[in-house]
Amino acid sequence: MKRLDWLSRCGLICLMVLVAAAVAGWFGLAGDPAAIDGDRLRPPGAAAWLGTDDLGRSLLPRLLEGIGATLLLSSLAVLVTAVVSTALGIVAGYVGGAVNEAVLRLVEVLYAFPSIVLAILVAAVVGPGRPAAMAAIVLVTIPLMTRLVRAAAATVASRDYITSAVVSGVGMPTMLVRHVLPNVGGTIAVQGTYALSIGILVEGGLSFLGLGVQPPQASLGVLIAQGGIYMVAAPWLVIAPGVVLVLAILSINVLGDGLRDRLEPREARSLT
Repeated sequence: MKRLDWLSRCGLICLMVLVAAAVAGWFGLAGDPAAIDGDRLRPPGAAAWLGTDDLGRSLLPRLLEGIGATLLLSSLAVLVTAVVSTALGIVAGYVGGAVNEAVLRLVEVLYAFPSIVLAILVAAVVGPGRPAAMAAIVLVTIPLMTRLVRAAAATVASRDYITSAVVSGVGMPTMLVRHVLPNVGGTIAVQGTYALSIGILVEGGLSFLGLGVQPPQASLGVLIAQGGIYMVAAPWLVIAPGVVLVLAILSINVLGDGLRDRLEPREARSLT
């Protein structure tokens, strides 16, 4: 077990700052995101720190609202992914046989679809909006997490203490909850961070295409899409949400690398 390195700690601090910004947006500490405060496309200044948009709304409260929407949607979707993937993975890894093959074939079908194509397909079926974004994130992130949890559970199932517990008459539900699940917790935590970064990217892409969060509500993808229209006249409308989106994904990825090194120290570190 190792402590998080400085890069992972920086990622954690950056993520905490983004969460604090989201909380500030939820409580309206930066102002009303729907309020029209001044002239259209005003550049950043004392009156509006990040400038105003095409309707005269201050970008700062809208950016905070967008951070909150993106993080909340992605986190809820990844929580669902973690529950489903953990249940499927530990059962498949422990039971093996036909159950294992059925789970693997299911996740391979989902894994065969390009992520953005699968997300757009889900949004087209469900309809644009937050439910579509959440459903798309879940379906995109489930395959890889399920496969890795299954592999970890299969490794745990082959250990001597599991065999001893089986001989002692421990039932499968107790075995899975008390013996298998705690020993794959590190894999779940690490893959959860990577799934969160993918979820943020998927939500941003869908909202950018008009299939995720719908205006006048804001998310990072919505803000980038709206600001792209005025990229030349008002570049701050794209730069601010774009930088935040990159920082969010980068900070979560480096934090995931740090967690992997701490929870799975035998693996070599790689940022690629």
